[in-house]
Formats: sequence, structure tokens, C-alpha cells
Amino acid sequence: MGVTKDYLEAAKWLRKAADQGDASAQYNLGIAYARGDGVAKNEAEALKWFRMAAEQGEPNARYTLQKLGQSPH
Repeated sequence: MGVTKDYLEAAKWLRKAADQGDASAQYNLGIAYARGDGVAKNEAEALKWFRMAAEQGEPNARYTLQKLGQSPH
């Protein structure tokens, strides 16, 4: 609270953590790509990150893929 949201900075740090295999960061980076928050909106890139997170067992990523009619594998 009281802090301005900086989606570009958030996406930068999410990408660093996601590239190191952090499933939560991968899921949240997928959300960023799905919404276009701090990155160019890109559905294919969002699905890529959701799948990577789901393969590690991240439950929100698995749910999101199922909701989108996609296989988590």
C-alpha cells in the first residue's frame, strides 16, 4: 500500500526468478503475458510459462491451463 505499481520492474524480476525455475514466478509471468502487465500481451508466451509452472506442480498454473482447455503437459 502506498507504493506505485511498476509492472515493468515486476516483470523483470519475475523473469529472473522464472528463468531460474521458480514455479510461482513462472505462473505469475504467465499472468503478466496474458494481461500485458509490464510486457507485451502474448497468449502463446503466457501458455509457455503456465505450462512450465504446471510441470513443476504449481496448482494455479494447472488450474489455469485446464480452464483454458489446455493440457498441462
